[in-house]
Amino acid sequence: MGIAKPPKKQAHILKKAFITVNISVLFFGMAGLFARWIHLPAILITFGRVVFSAGALGLFMLARGESFRIEEKKDRLLLILAGVILALHWWSFLSSIQQSTVAIGTITFSSFPLFVTFLEPLVFHKKLTKRSLIMAVLILLGVCVTVPEFSFKNQMAAGILTGMVSALSYAVLTVMNKRFAGRYSGTLTAFYEQAAAALVLIPFALSLKVVPALSDLGLLLILGIVTTAAAHTLFISSLKSIPAYLAGVCSAMETVYGILFAFLFLREVPSVREILGAVIIIGTVIGAQLYEGWLAEHKEKE
Repeated sequence: MGIAKPPKKQAHILKKAFITVNISVLFFGMAGLFARWIHLPAILITFGRVVFSAGALGLFMLARGESFRIEEKKDRLLLILAGVILALHWWSFLSSIQQSTVAIGTITFSSFPLFVTFLEPLVFHKKLTKRSLIMAVLILLGVCVTVPEFSFKNQMAAGILTGMVSALSYAVLTVMNKRFAGRYSGTLTAFYEQAAAALVLIPFALSLKVVPALSDLGLLLILGIVTTAAAHTLFISSLKSIPAYLAGVCSAMETVYGILFAFLFLREVPSVREILGAVIIIGTVIGAQLYEGWLAEHKEKE
């Protein structure tokens, strides 16, 4: 029978995990800047990102003596498929920003819970609740508010459409990762998904016949190691000590950080429509996460 930790120690662990998860989300929020800073097509930026990230995660696992073993053949095939979806997600996310703004790319990406709402009942046979439908409608409203003009000729509208592809692919990836969560560590899953994404992207990267400048390679190194591998490792480690709903609330701040960084470093000023759309989407996601937390605590008391 385990000995309960003293309240002060528990509070210290929770505080440390809260700081860690916020640092990781801060790193995630920086990722959009690289779509502007790196003067390469989105497909090459995505390729460089997954190559450096997979390499960093692989070295991290070796240093910790973690196993690279995947038990089932079906899981290996699913991890490869997840890698393809990851490549699509990051390519569409970066493309969305290059077509429009960092704000548009991050706002539309944050709408991924809209797709998760409808994917989970299909995959896990969960009941589609009225609360989930209300959340989905509000998120969709936030996206619609953000759209300046429903025309493919409009760069912002095109960026939003590409951003929605990013959100959809991330939603699919989120649902797939729930299968792996109970079987493998988050670091192992991330390593194989990013390694698979790198392999899938090789033909596309080579076909462009573009040689990156040294400055671009340096930025790709930071993007892959700091804002991807390190951010992911920090986020996963914090989940051991922080409630899932609180981690979800912190994750919603990625969009806020992304918009703030774009303003500070790129002088991108979001429009009133973009701010309103972000408020609706982020407010809905945070509200849903807090409600989930309240329900969990209420059930524990019962």
